[in-house]
Formats: sequence, C-alpha cells, structure tokens
Amino acid sequence: MGAAGSKLEKALGDQFPEGERYFGLENFGNTCYCNSVLQALYFCVPFREQLLEYYSSSKNIGDAEENLLTCLADLFTQISSQKKKTGVIAPKRFVQRLKKQNELFRSYMHQDAHEFLNFLLNELVDILEKEAQAAKSDQETSSPPEKMANGPKIAQANGSHKDPLVTWVHRNFQGILTNETRCLRCETVTARDETFLDLSLDIEQNSSITSCLKNFSSTETLNAEDKFFCDKCCSLQEAQKRMKIKKPPHVLVIHLKRFKYIEQLGRYKKLSYRVVFPLELKLSNTVEDAESEYSLFAVVVHVGSGPNHGHYVSLVKSHNHWLFFDDENVEMIDESAVQTFFGSAQEYSSNTDHGYILFYESLTTNNKS
Repeated sequence: MGAAGSKLEKALGDQFPEGERYFGLENFGNTCYCNSVLQALYFCVPFREQLLEYYSSSKNIGDAEENLLTCLADLFTQISSQKKKTGVIAPKRFVQRLKKQNELFRSYMHQDAHEFLNFLLNELVDILEKEAQAAKSDQETSSPPEKMANGPKIAQANGSHKDPLVTWVHRNFQGILTNETRCLRCETVTARDETFLDLSLDIEQNSSITSCLKNFSSTETLNAEDKFFCDKCCSLQEAQKRMKIKKPPHVLVIHLKRFKYIEQLGRYKKLSYRVVFPLELKLSNTVEDAESEYSLFAVVVHVGSGPNHGHYVSLVKSHNHWLFFDDENVEMIDESAVQTFFGSAQEYSSNTDHGYILFYESLTTNNKS
C-alpha cells in the first residue's frame, strides 16, 4: 500500500486537502461489507466530527466500558490523527467487538452491507440513549430535593411525555415518514408518523432514484381483504394509502433493494438493473412539497452476480475529489466514473459492480437543526 499511498499523494499533489487522511482498511476474511460502510461513514463529515467530539469529551471518563460506539470512535480518531496522509489501518478492535456483539457477523460468510449499517446505527443510538438515561438518573439522585419537587417531572411518569431522546446520530440520519390513509367513504385522512434512518427502495430496470422515490410514495388502494378499519365509519372500508416524507433527514441514506426473493427459484437473486443515481438529487415527494436538495457523497457498491457471494467497495467524495476504497487500496477516480456503477441495462452483463447504498447530504442548511 506504501506505493499506492504515495501514488494517491502524487495524484492529488498540492491539492491534497489540509488535515484530511485517506486510509485503506485491512480485510479480516470477508469484512469488506464492514470496511465499505465504515469508509462511507468516515466521509460523512458531520457524523465524523460529532463522533470525534463525543470521543474526546468521554475520554475523560476513563473507565467507560468498551462498546461498538467507543470502538468506532477509537478507529475514527486513529485514522484522523495519523501522521501520514495515506496508508492502511487494521480495524481489528471494531471487527472483534462487532462479532462479539452480534452472532450474525461472526461467520466468514458473505454479509450484507445494508444489514450491517442498519445494525450499527441502531446500536449507536441505543448506547447513546442508555448513557443519557444513566446521566439523567445520576443527576436526579444527586440533585437537591427542591429541584425534584418542581412539578414537570410528574408528566413523564404517566406516559404523556413521548419525546424520545434525539441523539447526534438521529440529528444526522433520522427523517420522518407519514403514512396517510384516506377512507373512500367518509374522506377522513388518518396520518401516522414513523421515523427512519434509511429508505429501502424497490427498483425497476432502466429507472432512476427519482422514479423509485415516486413509486415509494405512490397511492395504493386498500380493498377486498386489505380493507382499512376507519374509526369514523367504525367499519372496514375501501381506502387509499400513501407514504410521504414529512421531514427529510440531513443525511439521506438510500438502500436499493437489489436482492429479491424469487418464489420459483426458492432463493434470492441479485437484480443488476440500471438505476441512475444523480450527483445532485431533488426530493419532491415531501409533505411540505418544498424541494429538498441533496448532494451525493458516498456509494457502497456490491460487486458480484449473486446475493451470497461477492465483494463490497465504496466510492467517496471528499473535498470535491472522488476516491475509490477497496479494503486496503485507495485510489482517485474521475467523477464521470461514478455512472459506471448505475447497473446493467441488459440482464446478462459482464459488469457486476452496482450501486447498493447511496449517501446524500442535504444542501439545505435548515435541515441541520
């Protein structure tokens, strides 16, 4: 990698971003699913900054027990504080902790990068919530009695306090979907909100992210055995339902459902469909109908023709340069090369490198709140 590292430095020359580090990650026997996602998260700058900040402020605690969050923070700190600009790091502690934590990732089988991302983000949220809870109960036990008798605390006890803790992981990745169901008899609209950390989209051949998002929000009629129980009519009624994005996240993670269960085959098949993902994305299926603009900064790519084998790599945009991360190897690529990962227009193609998880960052500053 020494040679490749210096090659990257030569390629960037005096354009090498000040203070930035480009390090490959060692593969511990099929851990490319993990490496590709970690690179995408490392170059999600707001997430990286908040993680490093968390690490430096919690380091003072000293005796904090090791968990996935501390291992990830430790790895990111290790990368960002390297003296060299390029090289290779072994994410050994993180991978060991991951395997200890979840038996799904213990085998040397081919793992799913999306399952890993999902597990990781939810695990980080759990750890932060537990820490906040512990800090809160410590505060309450150590606070003077008059503070406790102040009144508002009672509201929480009877369940009316529904605001869950919003962690910095939520602030980066969480959006809100609203599920609207309209009774076709009385026209009453029932809306139910749900949060999401990523959107999983069904894909079609020769389509685009925009058309996949339109399909995601298309109206579906509930009839026959799928009728909807309308509270106003007090009976089962035909209805129309659709999903809309109520609050777009600051970082929009889109998972393309490339692995589909085929009943006749009795197994999963990889869909190599060509799905165009733009460098700049406009989200228009939001409740407010205000367009949210996003810029692509990372793509996790699945390489291979089937779901149970293959390889993961990632493309990352950093300081206006695109980089290609393949475990230990890091190289510069041209922005135009990103389109070679859209997928194949024909079913049997020699190109098996397909965009699988897309990371977009909001260009609208008010999403940062």
